[in-house]
Amino acid sequence: MKINGNAIRPGNVIEHKQRLWVAVKINAVKPGKGGAFAQVELRDIRDGTKLNERFRATETVERVSLEQRQSQYLFADDDFITFMDGETYEQVMVAAANLGDQKAYLQDGMQVIIESYEGEPLSVQLPDTVEMEVVEADAVIKGQTASSSYKPAVLENGERVMVPPHVEAGSRIVVKPADGTYVSKA
Repeated sequence: MKINGNAIRPGNVIEHKQRLWVAVKINAVKPGKGGAFAQVELRDIRDGTKLNERFRATETVERVSLEQRQSQYLFADDDFITFMDGETYEQVMVAAANLGDQKAYLQDGMQVIIESYEGEPLSVQLPDTVEMEVVEADAVIKGQTASSSYKPAVLENGERVMVPPHVEAGSRIVVKPADGTYVSKA
């Protein structure tokens, strides 16, 4: 299926230069002069090599159709993450590198979708939002309410997120695992 360059999302598998690549990180760039483009960090599915590529919004790329299966997160080690297939109850191992930064948001028993190509598991789609606990947050500084100010906070998984001033340590918040941004209070 052909998609525009700016429609590529983390976890998407595309065919580029006669190889299959997983989009790991995407940075949308809108320069003052010229058209918008997406700076995409790609990882080769077979050998794990990285490639940074720019795709213009008007450019089309081939998104590979993958078999999708509901699975449950079990555990992770250094190189692989293990899931249980929801239908066959078989354990499926996915290379940790294919998840990129999203692997930090995996939680015990989390339901995910594993995408496979010709029987080989390639990528994992996490839920759109994940509920996490804030373990550390900076104190609110009085007088900074004139503009929308955000402060850094550390989540239970060790990730840093910018949150509004009303969020304190111990609060539960909703985060997007695709880019690690704050959505709302839980």
